[in-house]
Amino acid sequence: MMNKERIWTKAFLSLFITNIAVFIVFYGLVAALPLYATGVLNRTDEDAGLLMSSFLLSAIFVRPFTGKVLEVVGKRKMLWISLVFYFVCTILYYFVQPFGVLLALRFVQGIWFSVITTAAVAIAADIVPMTRRGAGLGYFNMSTNLAVVLGPLIALSIIQSYSFDILFIILSVLMLIGGVFSLAVQPDTNPQHSKVKLTITVGDLFEKGAIPVALIGLFIAFSYASVLAFLSIYAQEKNVLPLASTFFMVFAVVMLVTRPFTGKLFDEKGPQYVLIPGFISFIVGLFLLGYMTGPIQFLISGGLIGFGYGSLVPSLQTLAVQATSHKRSGYATATFFTFFDGGIAVGSYVLGLVAIYFGYKSMYLSASLLVFVVFLYFLFFRLQKNRRANNQS
Repeated sequence: MMNKERIWTKAFLSLFITNIAVFIVFYGLVAALPLYATGVLNRTDEDAGLLMSSFLLSAIFVRPFTGKVLEVVGKRKMLWISLVFYFVCTILYYFVQPFGVLLALRFVQGIWFSVITTAAVAIAADIVPMTRRGAGLGYFNMSTNLAVVLGPLIALSIIQSYSFDILFIILSVLMLIGGVFSLAVQPDTNPQHSKVKLTITVGDLFEKGAIPVALIGLFIAFSYASVLAFLSIYAQEKNVLPLASTFFMVFAVVMLVTRPFTGKLFDEKGPQYVLIPGFISFIVGLFLLGYMTGPIQFLISGGLIGFGYGSLVPSLQTLAVQATSHKRSGYATATFFTFFDGGIAVGSYVLGLVAIYFGYKSMYLSASLLVFVVFLYFLFFRLQKNRRANNQS
């Protein structure tokens, strides 16, 4: 029985390493490509922003269809296919220089990134024991948390000491290593995909049971876009720009340190014991960031936002998967990430307008207020669910 309850199996560890490689490439390019566009290709800051937008738009467009594709082709097979194309796209950065071609490359790579991340989380949900799914997916998300720090650190260190060409080569090698580790992933436990017809219905685009949780994820992502897209500019405005990398270091360390405890709490006590403190920490962190006047507040807000984000996102992702059957885990994962990516994309634009017209302080306070409203909705949602459960018993 103890072996069946293990999380860190060979397949899980291999998938964990693959996911780290994928996200190191993602975050490394997010950090380096704007500098590449403006410094090497002599493009504007607005053009540099398009490199992220094109990547995200393709991911949002493809996500709703990935659940059906995973069912038809198979999760493991689609993971391998996507890793190959993601790897090829990474190599091509070494050869591509015309900005229009680079933009197209970003769009194409975003497609494969969308499929990889959906397949990887769905496979991870299948691998971990049902009774430890909260902890298991929490541990799996630590691979992304590590990449948040390692990606920009590797990329910026290489381009400062060597060149962008060396960076593209090293990222390609890391991606190759990650792809090799994916070979240890177990075959699908229910390989009936050959009998599934490739017909698309609304149910194939979105998993109905996962939508309420995915909506909460959308608004969390919307607010998180204020940190992801504008923190460095805000830090420069507040004269703490040298501490921006430390902010993300604190952010990631807090997530990594607290994740094992929150995952265990999720499984043993219930999601509300993780989500409620996560909401409060995220709200207070954004609020403190808005009123930040010096380095200490800046770094404290990073820790609070890190704990909140690290508690909320894996827990909501787990709830989305638990809201449906084992067979539909790919659909649930795709639905969650579609809403989540959409929240980041829309949030980056809308909160950017708030910052332009009202200032960055108002932007962070607005993001904090939005999460507070979502928190109230969650409390009402949980109370209603508990009341129905009590009435049925």
